[in-house]
Amino acid sequence: MPGAPCYVLADTHIGFAPPEVDRALLAFLDARRDEARSGRPASLIIDGDLFEFWFEWRTVIPRPAFRILAALAALREAGTDILWIAGNHDCWGGEVLRRDVGVTYHVGPWTGSVAGWRTRIEHGDGLRAAEDRRYRALRAVLRNPLAVRAFRWLPPDVASRVATGSSHASRTNMRARDGGAGLRQIALGYLAAADGPDLVIFGHSHVVTLERAPGGGVYANPGTWLDAPTYLYITPASVELRQWDGSVEGVRLDALDRRSQEAPPGS
Repeated sequence: MPGAPCYVLADTHIGFAPPEVDRALLAFLDARRDEARSGRPASLIIDGDLFEFWFEWRTVIPRPAFRILAALAALREAGTDILWIAGNHDCWGGEVLRRDVGVTYHVGPWTGSVAGWRTRIEHGDGLRAAEDRRYRALRAVLRNPLAVRAFRWLPPDVASRVATGSSHASRTNMRARDGGAGLRQIALGYLAAADGPDLVIFGHSHVVTLERAPGGGVYANPGTWLDAPTYLYITPASVELRQWDGSVEGVRLDALDRRSQEAPPGS
C-alpha cells in the first residue's frame, strides 16, 4: 500500500510532450530519489499515460521511455514504492516494468489505502456510460491477447509509427470535451456510496481537480503535464495540489483536509 507522503501524477505523455516536459519530469523524479536517500522516503503513484505509447517486445522498448524508466528504477532502488495504474496509452505493460524497473503495474481500478486514505484510483478511460461506448468496444479489441500477439510481430519501428501516428491524429483537443464533468459525476457517485472510499483519483481528462464531495470525501485529478507540471501530495491529514517548480516541495496551489463526514447542518 502506498505510504505517506504520497505523490501522484498522470498524463505526462512522454514521447509526445515537448522536451521541457521530459526535463521537468526527470528533475522531479531525481528530487524524489534525493528525498529517499536522505531518509525521507515517500511513495509515488503514476495514474496512467506516463508515455504516449508503451509496448514491450521481447528485447525492445520504445526509445522515448529510456531515461524515464532509468529514473524510476533508480527511485525504486532508493526505497520508494511506485504504483503505476495503466492508462489508455500505456496499457500494454509487462515484465519490463514489473521486473526490470521494479514498479507495481496494475491494469484496471485499484482500491486500497494511500497514506491512510481509503482510496479508489482509475485512469478514467472508458468510464462514461454513453460517451465512451465506442471506445470501450475498441479497447476490448486492442487489449485482446490475440491482438497484442499480432502487434508484437510487427517490426518495432513500424509498430511505433502506427501507434503514435494514430494517437497524435486523435488529438483535436487535449482536454475532455465535457471539461471533466463526466468523470467528476462518476467520482462523486463512488464517494457517495455507503461503503465508498474517502478519496477518488482519476486522470485522463487532463482537467486539474481538487474537490470536496457532499459527504466529506475528496475527488482529485492531478491534470496533465502538457499544461503545467501539477501533481498531488497526499498525507494522512490532507490532499494537496502542487506544481513542480524545481524546489523539493513545489508550489502548493490548493489543499483539502481530511474529514470522515460533513458536519450536520447547524452544528
